[in-house]
Amino acid sequence: MKKILIIVPDGGMLFESAGIADILMHANQLHPEGLDRPRYHIDIATTQPHQVIHGQSGLNLLADHRIHELDPRAPLDTIIITGRGQTEQEGTAVVDWLRLAAPHARRIASVCGGAMLLAQSGLLNGRRATTHWKLLETLQVAFPEVRVEGGPLYIQDGHIWTSGGVTSGFDLTLALVEEDYGFSLARDVAQDLVMYLRRPGGQLQFSRYSLRQNSGSGPINALQTWILENIAADLCVEKLAERVAMSPRNFTRVFTRETGASPARYVAEARLAAARQQLEQTADTLDKIAAQTGFGSSINLRRIFEKQLHLTPGEYRQRFHCRKMA
Repeated sequence: MKKILIIVPDGGMLFESAGIADILMHANQLHPEGLDRPRYHIDIATTQPHQVIHGQSGLNLLADHRIHELDPRAPLDTIIITGRGQTEQEGTAVVDWLRLAAPHARRIASVCGGAMLLAQSGLLNGRRATTHWKLLETLQVAFPEVRVEGGPLYIQDGHIWTSGGVTSGFDLTLALVEEDYGFSLARDVAQDLVMYLRRPGGQLQFSRYSLRQNSGSGPINALQTWILENIAADLCVEKLAERVAMSPRNFTRVFTRETGASPARYVAEARLAAARQQLEQTADTLDKIAAQTGFGSSINLRRIFEKQLHLTPGEYRQRFHCRKMA
């Protein structure tokens, strides 16, 4: 029997931890014949001095343990951290306990902002990792020794697993079940719970397209606005530099410093964002969208989508289009 400890900081989304526990418990209930004991024993631990975990929805969860009462040297199969907590003190309590417990656990995993605590404990040093797309840049800046990746729903690097935001923890949990007991059990759990064992679309977590916007009022800020309004124009570095009366070399240096992205990368992100928006909100053909967003042809549009988002424009539209799309 594998002992699983789920650490749930206060003030988060409780369905993350509840969903993970339900997936593991369902794995216990399927094909029980021949089992002398359940596959998983699951405990919930809180970071609070009491056993009530308050969720951001107003609902509460009763924990089995308070983390400060647990012996970190006790052997565990898997430790799962479902968030980073609301206060620095709460996060530090988890990190301090985790540093002591890590050598005694076979596997450690995080969901969403829990990756920040794994990084703080040093467990992600030199490893590939992911987190919620809103925290990717924060994780990379705060912990440059971590190899942060923004695409996958979850990443396994040795015995450390990290997952993206919210429901990606369910994908990770099914992967843990598959690693522990094989494909057939994980598939049966997924089918019973009406889940994908592996989601279509390259297992990608989709961020909202929020382009970096310089907060000032200088020429670079004005140029960013012009780019977004003229996305189909010739946006090569030379043309953009000319608009702000700079040499291409100096323009690239200044633009990158003020926006955090090179001109070429910013244009590419802007065009991809514009194409995603049109696929979501219009019924325009792919050729028309490609022309309006600077990709030129539907072939180029498809190539960029497959490279960046791991699915075709048509698949993206099917997943994200407005129900009352014109």
